[in-house]
Amino acid sequence: MKSEASTPAPRGLVSGSRLERVLKSGRFAVTAELNPPDSADPQAVYERALVLSTVCDAINATDASGANCHMSSVGICALLTRAGYEPVYQMSCRDRNRIAMQGDLLGAAAMGVKNVLCLTGDGVQAGDQPEAKPVFDLDSLTLLRTVRIMRDHGQFLSGRKLDVPPRVFVGAAENPFAPPYEFRPHRLLKKWQAGAEFIQTQYCFDIPLLQAFMQRVRDLGLHEKLFILVGVGPLRSAKIAEWMRTNVPGVHIPDAVVERLKGAKKQQLEGKRLGVEIIQQVREIPGVAGVHVMAYRQEELVAEIIEEAGLLPRRPIGPPAE
Repeated sequence: MKSEASTPAPRGLVSGSRLERVLKSGRFAVTAELNPPDSADPQAVYERALVLSTVCDAINATDASGANCHMSSVGICALLTRAGYEPVYQMSCRDRNRIAMQGDLLGAAAMGVKNVLCLTGDGVQAGDQPEAKPVFDLDSLTLLRTVRIMRDHGQFLSGRKLDVPPRVFVGAAENPFAPPYEFRPHRLLKKWQAGAEFIQTQYCFDIPLLQAFMQRVRDLGLHEKLFILVGVGPLRSAKIAEWMRTNVPGVHIPDAVVERLKGAKKQQLEGKRLGVEIIQQVREIPGVAGVHVMAYRQEELVAEIIEEAGLLPRRPIGPPAE
C-alpha cells in the first residue's frame, strides 16, 4: 500500500488538496480556525472539527498562537487527517529550529497533511510564559523557501536528498491593516518570491483599508500569482473589541466598529451581523479568492456566519479539468 505522501498529486496540482482544487477552479474558498484544546483528549478536537467540516474547505490547526501553549498543531493535524478532514498545518518559527521544522513537515505530510501555512510567530512576551526561550532560527520567508526546497527540489536545506518529498500547498500570512500600509503589498511580493501560493490575512474590520491594499496588490499583479483569503470574524461585544485591539498583536478595529457594538441592544448578535456584512463586502473586491473565518471557541457561530453570508453549500470538488 502506498503512503499518502508517495501518491502523486493530480495533474496540474502540487498537492491535490481540496483547498488547492477549490482555489484553482476559481471557486470562492472558505477556511476556518479550529481553536486548539488545553487537553490531551482527542474528542475535544473532533467535536470542534465536526462543526466546521461542513461549512469550509479546510480547517486551520493553529501553532501556539499568541505564544500561548495548547495542543500542538501537528497533533491536531494527525487527528484531523485520521478522521478524514482537510487541515492547514500552521508552522511557527518561534519554538523550533530548522532541523525540527523540516522533520515535522515530513511527519505531517506522511500523515496526509497537504496544506501548510508558514508563520514567523508572535514573540514569547505576548503569551502567558514570557520566560520561555524563543528560537526564531528561521522566519516566515526562510521557512517558505525551506518548504519549497523540500517539495520542489526533493532535498533538505543541507542538500541531502529526500526519498519522497512532501507534496504540500504552501501558504503564508499577511496583515494589510498594520502600518506602514504602503509596505504591505511589497512584503506580500517577497512572500510570493519566497514560495507562497496562498495567503491568509489578519482580521479585517476596515473595508476601505482592505480595498486600498488590494488595489496595490492588483497594481503589482499579485492577485494573479497568489490566492488571497481575507481574515474575518465576529466580535462578541464592544468590550472584547477594545481588548483585542489593545492586546492582540496586529489587530486593527476602527472606532466606528466599537461604537456600533456599544449602540446595539444585543452586542453579540450585532457582532455576528457585522461579520456577515464584512464577508459580503469582501467577496466583491477584485482579487480576493476567499475568506478565512476566525472566532475563538465559537465554532457554531462560525458555521452560522458562513451560512448567513451565502457561502453554502460547499460543493463537492471533483478532479481538476484537463
